[in-house]
Amino acid sequence: MAINLDTALGIHAQTLDFRVERSKMLAGNLANAETPGYKAKDLDFKAVMTQINAGMDVGRDYQTAYRVPYQSSADHNTVELGKEQARYSQNAMDYQTSLTFLNMKISGLRSAIEGQ
Repeated sequence: MAINLDTALGIHAQTLDFRVERSKMLAGNLANAETPGYKAKDLDFKAVMTQINAGMDVGRDYQTAYRVPYQSSADHNTVELGKEQARYSQNAMDYQTSLTFLNMKISGLRSAIEGQ
């Protein structure tokens, strides 16, 4: 009997991919914190989970949204450094959590295959 890895791993592989893509986007925001006119971008985890729960294939076509700053700047840059760093750190912790869940799933599958 063949094992379908997409079914066996559940949403953990997709959430891990999402966290990687969001990390790239947040890093880009941090890198452009001093660029005049740069608009901070982000990905919405809730929207992705809604699509996954509805049975839609998300792929890597994540919806990008521009962030509205709490405090506007003179150069019209919407990156707020402290908040962006906090988002990046939270995303890194969420990545580690997703990776831990994925590793647990793989360990469980390995145990089942080995008959332990």
